Amino acid sequence: MTKKSTLLLAALWVALPFTLRAQNELSNFTATGRGGVINTFATDYQVIGINPANLGRAGGAKVAFTIGEFGVGASSQSLTREQLKRFISDRDQELTQSEKQGLARSFTSDNALNVNAAATTLGLAVQLPVIGGIAISNRQRVVGHVALNRNAAELLFLGRDAPIYANYDPNSGQVPLISEVLSGSEVQASFLNEYNISWGKRLLDLPFLQLSGGVGYRYVQGFGVLDIRIKPGDLRAYSSLSPVFDIDYSSIVAGNPNFNAQVNGGLEKTGKGHGFDLGLAAEVGKMVRVGVSVTDIGHMTWEGNLISANDQKLKRLNSAGVGTYNFFKEASEILASGTDSLFQYQAGQSRQANMPTKLRAGVGLRISEFLETGLDVTLPLNNVAGNIISPFVGAGVDYRPVRWVRLSSGVSAGAGYRVSIPFGITFVSKVYEAGISTRDVPGLLTSKNPYLSAAAGFLRFRFGKAD
Repeated sequence: MTKKSTLLLAALWVALPFTLRAQNELSNFTATGRGGVINTFATDYQVIGINPANLGRAGGAKVAFTIGEFGVGASSQSLTREQLKRFISDRDQELTQSEKQGLARSFTSDNALNVNAAATTLGLAVQLPVIGGIAISNRQRVVGHVALNRNAAELLFLGRDAPIYANYDPNSGQVPLISEVLSGSEVQASFLNEYNISWGKRLLDLPFLQLSGGVGYRYVQGFGVLDIRIKPGDLRAYSSLSPVFDIDYSSIVAGNPNFNAQVNGGLEKTGKGHGFDLGLAAEVGKMVRVGVSVTDIGHMTWEGNLISANDQKLKRLNSAGVGTYNFFKEASEILASGTDSLFQYQAGQSRQANMPTKLRAGVGLRISEFLETGLDVTLPLNNVAGNIISPFVGAGVDYRPVRWVRLSSGVSAGAGYRVSIPFGITFVSKVYEAGISTRDVPGLLTSKNPYLSAAAGFLRFRFGKAD
């Protein structure tokens, strides 16, 4: 991963509002135009993280590569489009008391914010005789999700003036537990850099049935994780954030000689892990394609700047809460380990966390070289930072009105998003592709339930055709 691309995604983490969650297809501009529908469409390096068995299918390119595909997106089921845009563009503007009260109301939602950024700095795939298809890539993912109950939203934006403190007497002996006050709230985020390799090969080749299998491996560097999940009587919170996020750990460092502090600044990794993908793909006749895969099997080990918290009594905040649209920086002082943190954190040395494992299935119909349709279902197999929060279902279509233009669209829902209507346009030649797409056209325009997203790629090349 280049220094420039690393710093770009670090800047996106800080600049975009706090936590991010979405599917990783935003680094693939062709899939974004179908709303994330990809399992039976993916070929060459696009199969990485989706279904490695597609590398064994006939019809793909003998050699394909890309440089610099990327995508960003932000959505909310409770904020307005204007509020969402201001978190991105007006970070230094101070909030009035009226705005703070309005944001506390808007952030009271199971899907207050879903934002994501993804980039494929390099992707390469080749088809080799006997061996099958091999693909490699370097990819960065920033993903997450924020859901707050009313108390959590008011504590964030109103601080010591939150209504929960009206009947709060720390000397009464009846101070409630945080898990009771903030029940149902979740704040999850992760920033990962991946080095991927996938392999796929045809296992069965009959006149009307071809079956392929594949496996993928990734080495993952972790530059940040924040995972706070609160249920009645159960609070689980931990974080491991690189020094680039400028979190004040002075209160943790003092008196904790075993704390693995990384405080010298810069984008240092705080965790590492290994992940695997497994997949099968079948072609029935010349038209029907079916695929099923399990992705991101494995775990991360977080060590740098690791802190954790369990259930505890509610404490009174000293600050007046988030005071500007620079949400990440200020909210971290309340939710992470700042001087006015809502939680009492303890230092940690090592923590294992599962990777965001998913089950993916798809069926597609290739009607002609000009028209292809597909249906995808993706199910989260665990609830960890970086995974989708609910099942995703989508239907997509690629249509070429002329040979040099491919139009993509469809309909999708789930994974924390409402019904979306995507659109993409790709300019195609025999060896070159470039395009731009969005996950939801209405979401770009509507004031309520906004979904601002775009993905693009301008250096995708494909040579030859695999048998």
